Amino acid sequence: MSKERNFVYPKDVNTFAFDWGRLALTVAPEVNGAARFSGGVVDLQKGQGHTRHNHPGAEEIIFVISGSGEQMVEDEAGNPVVQKVGPGCTVYVPESRFHSTTNTGDGPMQLFVVYSPAGPELALRELPDFRLVPPGGA
Repeated sequence: MSKERNFVYPKDVNTFAFDWGRLALTVAPEVNGAARFSGGVVDLQKGQGHTRHNHPGAEEIIFVISGSGEQMVEDEAGNPVVQKVGPGCTVYVPESRFHSTTNTGDGPMQLFVVYSPAGPELALRELPDFRLVPPGGA
């Protein structure tokens, strides 16, 4: 794949599909040569979300594009802090901190996520409900 892919749509890349939703990496070393971070679009269906997890050694930014939900990010002491989030909200997840997102709205929820450094999202391939959907696939 060309390292000069500067303009990328989610429909043009492989999608990680799960029972809870989808992740289309539009920025990543394997997509366009991004060296210091990766990112992409997450789609969560109504009532769905990803369970509590962390990314050892990586920070994450979650930007809510549409929909609404509940976001949990642990504080420095490991206590869960939950807040309602909606369009325009940016969530910062410090390095290695546990977090989770649940769509509590009336329709789909869409997020843009960024991981720094790139790579922690590749562990999602190990989840039991992981399916790789090629570009343009259903």
